[in-house]
Amino acid sequence: MTIHGQLFERFQEDQSQDPFVTQNSKMLKVQMGYGPVWARAGSMVAYQGDVKFANKGSGGLDRFLKSKLTGEGVPMMQCSGQGEMFLADGAADVQVLYLEDDMVSVNGKNVLAFSHSIDWDIHRVQARGGMMAGGLYNVSLRGTGYVAVTTEGPPVALDVSGAQTFADAQAVVMWTAGVHMDVRVDTGGLASLVRGGTGEMVQMGFSGQGHVLVQPSEGKPTPTGDGGGNRSRGGGLADVLRG
Repeated sequence: MTIHGQLFERFQEDQSQDPFVTQNSKMLKVQMGYGPVWARAGSMVAYQGDVKFANKGSGGLDRFLKSKLTGEGVPMMQCSGQGEMFLADGAADVQVLYLEDDMVSVNGKNVLAFSHSIDWDIHRVQARGGMMAGGLYNVSLRGTGYVAVTTEGPPVALDVSGAQTFADAQAVVMWTAGVHMDVRVDTGGLASLVRGGTGEMVQMGFSGQGHVLVQPSEGKPTPTGDGGGNRSRGGGLADVLRG
């Protein structure tokens, strides 16, 4: 018997030997020969070779305590071994960057994987109006190595050095070191507020030197106990990133 068609030729494995490479827009390929990596728990979709997985929860006592105190945490697994591993998260788009002694602040729900050489922690987002953004905490990734994040659709990377930049609090994925963030509350005026508002009341303002990554989505509604929908910062740091 013979199989006809271009299915297996069209979707062949990417032969790149880079540590992190996008197999396609929705999937990350990791070469395990470069050492262990951290990946979101449950994100492995396939692997070839000998790869082992260890559930690390929030990744250490300090981060465990922070996750309990703040309601935030990143469920991570440590992956080690030899071969190739493929990661994905709900068919979201995958974006890869390389840090060289640098730092990014990421909405935890968007963290997919990063090199073992990257130090990570839960950190408080300093902002005067931070409480109204529905999330005071982000995940900092610092050091030298690869980082992969997910976005709901192709994002835009905005350079904030030219002008002060504002974004919907639920659409912000991450920002780089040197960027300052504050929260702006815009009711649209009393008349607009009485009519129910504009739906754009809480905005994140960025300034300084660097970039902010914004996805073309305001996050998915988070079900509440009354059967309605309640969207929180970035689609739900507090409900997605449990330790």
